[in-house]
Amino acid sequence: MIRPVLSRRHAIADDLRHQISAGHFKAGERLPSESQLAVHYAVSTATLRSALALLQGEGLVEKIHGSGNFVRRPLRKITYIGGGCPAATWTAFSAPLRMTARTTSIEAASHHTTLLNVPPRSALTEVLFTTHEDKKPHSLAHIYVPRDLAPATPRLPERIAVSLPDLRPPLCEVQERVSARLPTQEEATTLRISPSLAVLSVTRVSLDASGRVVEAALLVLPGDRADAVFTTRLATEERTPKP
Repeated sequence: MIRPVLSRRHAIADDLRHQISAGHFKAGERLPSESQLAVHYAVSTATLRSALALLQGEGLVEKIHGSGNFVRRPLRKITYIGGGCPAATWTAFSAPLRMTARTTSIEAASHHTTLLNVPPRSALTEVLFTTHEDKKPHSLAHIYVPRDLAPATPRLPERIAVSLPDLRPPLCEVQERVSARLPTQEEATTLRISPSLAVLSVTRVSLDASGRVVEAALLVLPGDRADAVFTTRLATEERTPKP
């Protein structure tokens, strides 16, 4: 079997990855400086940074500007449960994450009018949910609700969704679109992640029986700490055996 020849940056990343998994560099520990690593591997600083970028993208290494590169501590992984649930739940595999919310009254901009199928400048309530693990931000969700359906005070249940009034018509349809992309600069700054770390971007639109959009959610889940699971349950008919 012929093994592929690794590029220098991939070979360096592979060696550092092995040292991290073997415990030579422990979680929370600072790696040698980039100049020291470049000398050690006999490469340019640019090549060394390119190798570190691979590890940052995998979530193994975190670069803190002004301090250096650190081995990241394992983060709790959450699961986005999709597949037409009335409101998607976020399940922490260990202890629940801490959630905070900030509510703002806004007028619908052009992208809101398309998302919620409302006239321009319609009154909306926007709720920005941020989940945290200890002091570190974990994920983001922007929830948009027509003003007449939004609760006066949003709750923080285990579900990352706005608690709408009980009088709201039951949901009839939930549309979800998931894509993988790089974070915006604002998202990378807020979540304290590398701009090279891919995120799962989930757009969820919930409609009632009349076809009205009653909630739109834009979720940003860093790829190193989130999974998305979609389950389709198929109806089966019980057939009576023929005589």
